[in-house]
Amino acid sequence: MNIETTKLTSIASIALDVADPDAAARFYADAFGLGPQIRTRAADAPSSGFRGFTMSVIVSQPADVTSLFDSAVAAGASVLKPAEKSMWGFGGVVQAPDGAIWQVATSSKKDTGPATRTIDNLVLLIGAEDVGASKRFYVDRGLAVAKSFGSYVDFATPGSPIGLGLYKRRALAKTVGVAAEGTGSHRIRIDGDAGAFADPDGFEWAGAGE
Repeated sequence: MNIETTKLTSIASIALDVADPDAAARFYADAFGLGPQIRTRAADAPSSGFRGFTMSVIVSQPADVTSLFDSAVAAGASVLKPAEKSMWGFGGVVQAPDGAIWQVATSSKKDTGPATRTIDNLVLLIGAEDVGASKRFYVDRGLAVAKSFGSYVDFATPGSPIGLGLYKRRALAKTVGVAAEGTGSHRIRIDGDAGAFADPDGFEWAGAGE
């Protein structure tokens, strides 16, 4: 692929490797009301421990966090961190039955009305071993940096159904309450608009619709 002419600007969807695609699809519909942004595909690639990424559901107020968090648990998710206030807002962490880790969060600490379950942003956060190297890799492929401080990078993806960020792998694991060690497949494919490639941490990208 010619990265000079095929720039990465958008993530259309995420494909998760799962044992039972139909059951996983039902979970994401029941838990978060997600449709085509999250796809499931049957795969049995070996994987153990932390898979090196999290998905984040960003909403506008704590009531929405609580509603989505509770519905995820009711649909079969395990609680890694309960939904509660913190210095940066309000949120919690669950692990889906397929093993993917989901953060549900808001920067607001107070409700402005009843829960609407509206998702403002869906973000893929990759746990990078070398954040600087991964940042350069994605910038070279066309992404602009919106925020960058310490071991965290947030890329500018206006109009993209799914946002993208980088965080130091160990820091990300600590944030969601799991051990950083993990081996094998990430069990995820990222469907973007720049064709097929793999990033420095081995995350698989494919063209949207493939």
